[in-house]
Amino acid sequence: MTNMLAGVGPVPAVMMVVAADEGWMPQSAEHLAVIDALGMAHGLLVVTRSDRADPSLAVEEARSELAGTCLGDIEAVTVSSTTGQGIDDLVKALDRLVSDLPPAQPDAPVRLWIDRVFTVKGMGTVVTGTLPDGKVSVGDELVLSPSGRRVRVRGLESLKRKVTSASGVSRVALNLKGTELSDTVRGMALTTPDQWTATRSLDVRLRGLTNDEVGRECILHIGSAAVAVRVRRLGKEFARLTLAQAAPFHVGDRAILRDPGSRRIAGVTVLDVRPPSLSGRGAAAAACRELASWPEAPTGRELLRRHQYLKKSDFALMGRQAEGHHAAGDWLVDPARWAVLGGQLTRLVGEYAGKNPLAPSLPVDIAKQALGLPDRRLVEALVQPPMRVETGRIHRPAATPQLPEAVAAAVRRLEDELATAPFRAPDTARLVELGLTSKAVIAAARVGALLRLAEGVVLPLGAEQAAVEILSTLPQPFTASEARSALDTTRRVAIPLLEYLDDKGHTVRVDSTTRRVRLRTGKP
Repeated sequence: MTNMLAGVGPVPAVMMVVAADEGWMPQSAEHLAVIDALGMAHGLLVVTRSDRADPSLAVEEARSELAGTCLGDIEAVTVSSTTGQGIDDLVKALDRLVSDLPPAQPDAPVRLWIDRVFTVKGMGTVVTGTLPDGKVSVGDELVLSPSGRRVRVRGLESLKRKVTSASGVSRVALNLKGTELSDTVRGMALTTPDQWTATRSLDVRLRGLTNDEVGRECILHIGSAAVAVRVRRLGKEFARLTLAQAAPFHVGDRAILRDPGSRRIAGVTVLDVRPPSLSGRGAAAAACRELASWPEAPTGRELLRRHQYLKKSDFALMGRQAEGHHAAGDWLVDPARWAVLGGQLTRLVGEYAGKNPLAPSLPVDIAKQALGLPDRRLVEALVQPPMRVETGRIHRPAATPQLPEAVAAAVRRLEDELATAPFRAPDTARLVELGLTSKAVIAAARVGALLRLAEGVVLPLGAEQAAVEILSTLPQPFTASEARSALDTTRRVAIPLLEYLDDKGHTVRVDSTTRRVRLRTGKP
């Protein structure tokens, strides 16, 4: 089982072999449990030694064991190596199996799990492994994980033949420059630089557990690595894993979690390679609810919503396509969060001016800290006219009238209420409960503290730009119904918001039922 767990990682398909004169064995069940936990759906059942016993009984028994697993519908072949019966059928079945497999991705970043290390006189350290995707060439620089050491490929062999490059899927032997035999062991990985997250913390979805619990101390098997982990259950299907040592991961990676005490195993799908800390009461339950809403393979959109701000390079490290509102530089921001931040910045600028009448302009660094932003460029990108940034401070026109504190507080309550759904404008009765009477709404809209789209339809200030960003992701042109669905709002809000965007020049009518986002010169 140890060897099987070390070798199954990069394998896309499996051949289950059962002897006709022995039938299904306990070890077969152990191997099947691992395969089912990994969700490996491509396979072939082969019953051997068909000259010694009736193979149909072994096929029937194996079918019964495979039923209900990911291999429940695989093809079955019976063979005899003594008589040669069925060998041609086996070759054809293997051809069909391979033709149905997803092709390797030659442009994917390399992650080669090392399964053997030795030295060759006159050459130095040599490692072997299975390359599932990507391409390795002589002269390439790779990162040795978990040490983080940079090494260079001095020589390369595939199936004992010297080559200058090799692409997945292939067995390879690499002669490395930059590491010694004593510093390189089985279970390490060689990766493309800056394309993998070397992490000691993972949020994962568990597969294959019923009501059984794995212990708090387990072993995580991925590739040829076997890493001790501490398990914190976030719910029945989710867990936070803390690894004893860092390893390279992408979101979507699959692995095996094994409890050495009970020998129970669970399949693991990696959902987040740099999860936020679990601090405060109810944090684990909140994380479970969030992860439960994610698809089986989370996209960049779910990750950005969770982390709020990510660089494009962060998405590459996570193995996901960059998605979201391009705010500044390399930064992408969750559109809903960006809408809330715009209103919060306007409020901060006003409050600072009220407390510092002799120096009313707000320093960008103070705004960065107050808003919890990772880069001052994000603050500068939030600043919209009539505000402006000069000499590291945020200025607003001196003639701008000040809101009474009661109205400003009501605007803040509106922003807080719409923090997670910025386009679900409250009705008139709820506005009054928040302190935004008709007169208060008019006063706040006059000073640019909020958007007044129609009588009783009010949104945070940042909703304008956020709506444009979301609508720009729709197929163009789009209908009002499609816009309403994308913005997660009602027709009461969607229609006046679209008319407002038309007036501001953000959108333009195509015909009586559709409109499109207006393209800006020099902008995507």
